[in-house]
Amino acid sequence: MSTRQPKRISPDYLHNAALHYLDRFASSKENLRRVLMRRVLKSCRFHGDDPENGRTLVDSEVIRLEKAGLLNDTAYAEMKARSLRHRGTSTRLIRQKLALKGISPGDAGAALDKAGEEGEDEMSAARKLARKRHLGPWRAKEIRDENRQRDLASLARAGFSYDTACAVVDSDLEDAGPM
Repeated sequence: MSTRQPKRISPDYLHNAALHYLDRFASSKENLRRVLMRRVLKSCRFHGDDPENGRTLVDSEVIRLEKAGLLNDTAYAEMKARSLRHRGTSTRLIRQKLALKGISPGDAGAALDKAGEEGEDEMSAARKLARKRHLGPWRAKEIRDENRQRDLASLARAGFSYDTACAVVDSDLEDAGPM
């Protein structure tokens, strides 16, 4: 079985690859830069070209797409923070995931503030996660006390503080409030 040989890097090739990627996924500038650089490095290894030439092409393509309005780190951070918060992700974990995508701490903080304004705070995210995983008040009453530590540990691994985890695990379903 033969493997497909990578195409030689050109500005048109990178532009088409970037548009194809952005058509399928939302992305930050840094994340798109990494995706395109993986293609450049693969092509350079195969064809024996200099990766620095590809790096300049990638940088110019990212700038071109940003000027065209197809890349916007602030909008991406807000969308990602809102989506993760809606799923019950902690603030700490959201910041970490945004940092992995190349979002600056300032943009991440602004995105989290905006997500908080939309009604999604840390406590509601913890309750949402607890309900999804059947922790605390969503666990059967007869086994709730013996699984308290396990539930606290699960919320801690998800990035919630001890106080938030205790408040959720020790609450009643009536106290948990609407989702």
